[in-house]
Amino acid sequence: MSLNLKTHTEHFTNPLYLESGRILEPYDIIYETYGRLNDEKSNVIVVCHALTGSHHAAGVYEGESKSGWWDGLIGSGKALDTDKYFIICSNVIGSCFGSTGPISTRHPYHEEYRYKFPVVSIKDMIKAQRILFDRLEIYRVEAIIGGSMGGMQALQFAIHYPNFAKKIIALATTHATQPWAIAFNKVAQEAILKDPDFKKGYYDPKVLQKQGLSGMAVGRMAGHISFLSHKSMQEKFGREYKRTDGLYELFGKFQVESYLEYNGYNFTKWFDPLAYLYITKAINIYDLSRGFDSLEEALSRINADLHLISFTNDLLFKNFEMKEIADTLKSINKKNYTYRDIESDYGHDAFLVELEKFENHIKDILNG
Repeated sequence: MSLNLKTHTEHFTNPLYLESGRILEPYDIIYETYGRLNDEKSNVIVVCHALTGSHHAAGVYEGESKSGWWDGLIGSGKALDTDKYFIICSNVIGSCFGSTGPISTRHPYHEEYRYKFPVVSIKDMIKAQRILFDRLEIYRVEAIIGGSMGGMQALQFAIHYPNFAKKIIALATTHATQPWAIAFNKVAQEAILKDPDFKKGYYDPKVLQKQGLSGMAVGRMAGHISFLSHKSMQEKFGREYKRTDGLYELFGKFQVESYLEYNGYNFTKWFDPLAYLYITKAINIYDLSRGFDSLEEALSRINADLHLISFTNDLLFKNFEMKEIADTLKSINKKNYTYRDIESDYGHDAFLVELEKFENHIKDILNG
């Protein structure tokens, strides 16, 4: 069977009421689908993307060589099997890949939102997705799965739409963003804001796509450190030095420095800095217990079977943060959950890279 990759955009004119009390209208959501929807519409799996991800989770676009960010997990015979399931991944609002975000045109002014774009939360992101699914006449799904910020969305779905999904699978995430992660986001924010080429948010996006934004590159380098681990860096780079650089040249580089530079500067040519500021804000303010008296009260709303997956050497969202969710569920006598800590030295990005360590577990969950 083919992947049957299709990309769609939906336009919404009804106002989206945000958690902040502000309104977003009109707005667009771009999403991608894989596999085929059955007649009962009962074979849907929702995939939620992370901070710099997009709706392009699998397959390869015509004329491109880079596949979607979870391509190893989505497709015929894979853990998210497109022979069996119809998979939907939508780009969150606030992002820069086609859903409405800070660089979208603000109606009716014919200018970009920039700072007039409202702060959106993870809860707002899933609310917009839920409205999209209503339009597609999908009222119940088999599963919702995501890692990192995608895991935050999956958990929010579990609490705020308790009867929408049968199964929720959250990887490498947390119940509330902790100071360690907020601190890394602060470095990125500061580096972007202080770059003169950012022009206080009034840069020309086309110029940045060509030349990048050095402040954002520096911030992204800091982020990358939090995505890896001591051991994965050791294994990946060791103390290898760039062969063409002299050891005693002031700006001679270790391989790890070249890697950070390459990834940092490259990133700024394809990701918008304002979108980065807005999405990291959404991550920073994420807290499952907001609006409830306690985390216990929030988690008590969950009806879906909840499956939590952490990674031992994740520095960004420590494995004990996921265990805390499991322990809280146990303390309120919830039975419909599993928690697995995957042995991994890779770091936070293990959920994107070490698929072989958890794909069978995901298959088992989906096969009941």
